Amino acid sequence: MIAFLQWHRETLELKCADLKPEQLGERAVRRSGLSLLGLVRHAAETERFWFRRVMAGEEAPPLFDVPNAFDVTGADAATVDQAWDAWRAEVAFANKFVEAAPDLDVVGDEPGEGPVSLRWVLMHLLEEYARHNGHADLLREQLDGAVGL
Repeated sequence: MIAFLQWHRETLELKCADLKPEQLGERAVRRSGLSLLGLVRHAAETERFWFRRVMAGEEAPPLFDVPNAFDVTGADAATVDQAWDAWRAEVAFANKFVEAAPDLDVVGDEPGEGPVSLRWVLMHLLEEYARHNGHADLLREQLDGAVGL
């Protein structure tokens, strides 16, 4: 847990490194491919990877047939429903997996990296959501001015 905290501290410092004072004080969010819907799709893929593939050892191909889950240009209501349904299904799977685990020391196999504990996966997901919820705060504020919870 301390390592995740330190990683976030270092990330903040890295993101601010080598910028001029006026750049550090700039408030504009520039246009990018990032969207709230893209974050939902990314979260679904992330939950799926860590709990189905890594922890449960399932074959779990990507949910979205795009090279980047964030790419949702031209989304319609069906695309939105699909993203939320996928995310909710993956969260439900993850919750059931955690509930059934005898403890947080259960080990899964991360492809190309090796063994990871359920405890590590949960901490990583906490970090992943923390980062992307920060993005979501900025995106939502730019859309309609809503801030906070």
